[in-house]
Amino acid sequence: MAEVRLSLLSGVLAALLSSAVLALVEDLDDTFKDTRVNDIWLVDFYAPWCGYCKKLEPIWHDVGAELKTSGSPVRVGKMDATAYSGMASEFGVHGYPTIKLLKGELAYNYKGPRTKDDIVEFANRVSGPAVRALPSKQMFEHMMKRHDVLFIYVGGESPLKEKYNDVASELIVYTYFFSASEEAMPESLALPELPTVVVFKDGGHFTYDEYEDGSLSSWVNKERFQGYLQIDGFTLYELGDTGKLVAIAVIDEKDPTEESGRLKAMIQKVSKDHREQFNRDFQFGHMDGNDYINSLIMGEVSVPSVIILNTSNEQYFMPTGPVQTEEHLVQFISSVLNGSAQAYGGDGFTQRLKRVFFDARSTIMSVFRSSPLLGCFLFGLPLGVISLMCYGICTADTDDSSDDMDALKREGLTDEEAEEEEERRRTAALEGPEEEEEEEEEEEEDEEDEDEEEEDYEEKDPEVKKMD
Repeated sequence: MAEVRLSLLSGVLAALLSSAVLALVEDLDDTFKDTRVNDIWLVDFYAPWCGYCKKLEPIWHDVGAELKTSGSPVRVGKMDATAYSGMASEFGVHGYPTIKLLKGELAYNYKGPRTKDDIVEFANRVSGPAVRALPSKQMFEHMMKRHDVLFIYVGGESPLKEKYNDVASELIVYTYFFSASEEAMPESLALPELPTVVVFKDGGHFTYDEYEDGSLSSWVNKERFQGYLQIDGFTLYELGDTGKLVAIAVIDEKDPTEESGRLKAMIQKVSKDHREQFNRDFQFGHMDGNDYINSLIMGEVSVPSVIILNTSNEQYFMPTGPVQTEEHLVQFISSVLNGSAQAYGGDGFTQRLKRVFFDARSTIMSVFRSSPLLGCFLFGLPLGVISLMCYGICTADTDDSSDDMDALKREGLTDEEAEEEEERRRTAALEGPEEEEEEEEEEEEDEEDEDEEEEDYEEKDPEVKKMD
């Protein structure tokens, strides 16, 4: 009896805890459009049948709990985009799941990894002011420890500051933006002139030069990543917005080898030592495993190896020989930069057609690997129906011939005569309509001759008829 009571009590506590967690994520309906304006919302637009949405659901509950317990002003909700498709369209939802932070009249898309920490950081960053103030050297040091990449506007009011504020409002989804006076900066920091925009990363700092770097928005977009990264599918997707080529060391971190470590260290060293030469055009990093790369280029990349991707047009470059030294790697990157390296892939018609067949094959293979019976049903049944249709079409003429033979036999003809008559009909059909018309004319002439003979016979004298 005590065990039963304990079991019931545990069930009740679990239900209460579950309801408490669920309460941290609000289910939204069509009234949300009118009630959201005064709050900051982090919303997951999902579809009930979407597998990725189901995978995100427990993570989303953790995000709601984290933001609630930390005292964040961000409210967390979820909306069935299939049930409220009109509202989802108004917010620009085209796929599932779609994560958006809604702040007043602004809507910010989240495109990063779907982990609790990354989503919470995104919500905290975007929900606050676009540009945060750094009032002291101590605050500057504190922020340097917290962030790998830090953009700071240094100076007073100026047209550059207005541009900086606009860029911060646009790109706050990616990184943090700060402003500070010259007194709040370290004394060791030597700035060429003020006002200016500085990015701190990779153990150093780099200033914006309007004449060399172009627009401030483009420069910030290119500099918002560290010089060397661990790259996955999400990161590669974001790097596509920078317009940079991506130089990747493809290695296997689960089974590291000496060659993998050598390539990884080499490409990391080149990214640092040759920053002035390659930084504006290249992003460097390494990727664990070759599965994603293989699906991207529709080919096979050996592990370990080096590959350079152009995410804007789906081209890729590979060295013609083994990369043994840092000099070899620099020469390969330089050949890609000056256009002398052989480019593969691309987004031409042939490649797009190849992509269609590759994706179809990959989908079919994944279905058969996960569920062979389902694969047989999905692809075997249509093939069976098509086969039966083809069989029926091919045997239709034979059946018609058999029916004609049976009809001739019913007219009292022998098998040989029926075959001769059928052969005559086939020959007449092959000879064409002109010969058929000639035969019809001959038959009509014969009938006219018979009619004339009958008329002559009727005109004879009765005596002649009698003699006849």
